[in-house]
Amino acid sequence: MPSISNRENEFENIPSVKAKTLRINLHPDIYGTFAEIGAGQETARHFFRAGGASGTIAKAMSAYDKAFSDAIYGQEDDSRYVTESRLKRMLAHEVRLVEERISREDNPNYLFFSYANTVATIDFSKRYKGHGWVGIRYQLDPKQKEYDEIVLHVRFKQNEARLQQETLGILGVNLIYGAFFKYDQPKKLLKYLYDHIDRDTLEIDMINFTGPHYQNVDNRLISLQLIRNDMTDAVMFGPDGHNLLPASVLYKKNILALRGSFRPVTKVNMDMFQKSYDIFVREQTVEYENTIVIFEITLSNLRASGEIDEQDFMDRAELLCSLGHIVMISKFQEYYKLVEYLNKYTKAKLGLTMGINNLIDVFDEKYYRHLSGGILEAFGKLFFKDLKVYLYPMKNAETGQILTSNNLHVHPRMKELYKFFKYNGKVMDIIDYDPDILHIFSRDVLKRIMSNEEGWEDLLPEGIADIIQEKNLFRPKIESGEK
Repeated sequence: MPSISNRENEFENIPSVKAKTLRINLHPDIYGTFAEIGAGQETARHFFRAGGASGTIAKAMSAYDKAFSDAIYGQEDDSRYVTESRLKRMLAHEVRLVEERISREDNPNYLFFSYANTVATIDFSKRYKGHGWVGIRYQLDPKQKEYDEIVLHVRFKQNEARLQQETLGILGVNLIYGAFFKYDQPKKLLKYLYDHIDRDTLEIDMINFTGPHYQNVDNRLISLQLIRNDMTDAVMFGPDGHNLLPASVLYKKNILALRGSFRPVTKVNMDMFQKSYDIFVREQTVEYENTIVIFEITLSNLRASGEIDEQDFMDRAELLCSLGHIVMISKFQEYYKLVEYLNKYTKAKLGLTMGINNLIDVFDEKYYRHLSGGILEAFGKLFFKDLKVYLYPMKNAETGQILTSNNLHVHPRMKELYKFFKYNGKVMDIIDYDPDILHIFSRDVLKRIMSNEEGWEDLLPEGIADIIQEKNLFRPKIESGEK
């Protein structure tokens, strides 16, 4: 049987939704099930309408009633239904049924698939816009034992359930079509998910590719594409490199966020993290078990030297993951936007770890000229909730003076505003810092690494230099063998 990729022809224009569904329906071997919960059978409906669905759709179903759904797929430990675990149960269950009920002897070339979604559309009060999990588990080779899988999370922005249902239906078609015909180009597949969908109507804030055909796909790099393509404002991945849903990670948590370039992560970065964390978990309202730390890199930081260098991004990610941390990539250049984002998911304690220069920038009016309320509006969002800044000192290279919250210099117009927040306990100095490492700056370490100077290893946390050497990180591309 000729491979799917050999049958793929590039379209001069984006194929219509009907053209996509018809191409799949007329394919002699693509065969599977649709299980859609929460927003109607919107995806399956497109395939039925296109014609020729009898050779493609083994079954299409909706298990709306919770008791009936539990009887089919089992009950979740948290008793929730719009979750990733629920989606994966659905996909596994439906694939198993297809394999049990369809004879391989009679259908040796069938490419089995299961498409599923579990969705909550907008509520009657229109307070919650709705969200959902969408995925496909499928074969690209009939002899393939381990299935490929694409799982993603979406947030709706439309104000009518009917419009959200229609958007979901088109997204489902795009996903199935992309899975079979663009599987070898995951970055393009990602963009094609928005075919015939306005970017303002739908947010995709997490996606993971797994399976034999995606062994060489790094999902952290796919996360970066979500940001670059304006599909979402922030993405996260864990120490294992697996993409995480920010809402699930942040929900009702005490959060300590540390922003930096981490290029590379240095002893100063880790001292900032450890000392601020020790203070944070001792705060009266903070529960140790319900606390997470986020290492955040802004998109503007990734673009600091021009266009985003994907290898440079991966080098940073590699180091932070090796240290066991959750990483966030965001579009929030200003701190108040970061805090505003975190406040969507938690009302618990928030902490920001930053250096002197970062805090001085926070009190710079030029960053708030686009706001009608200027810096006061920004600060209302920044300090409105239960938030505290943990300030790491800096050593003046010329005078040797240690700069803290007590002797830093903000613009004269900002002095009274700064005093207000400082003396109301919103800014706390980290006093048990390591004075022997204040001379370390990431940019200086990076220069020494790239020019092969000696001694840079001693400026990094234990084990980090070994990883940089072993994987040849932060080296000019010509040295790392890239073409």
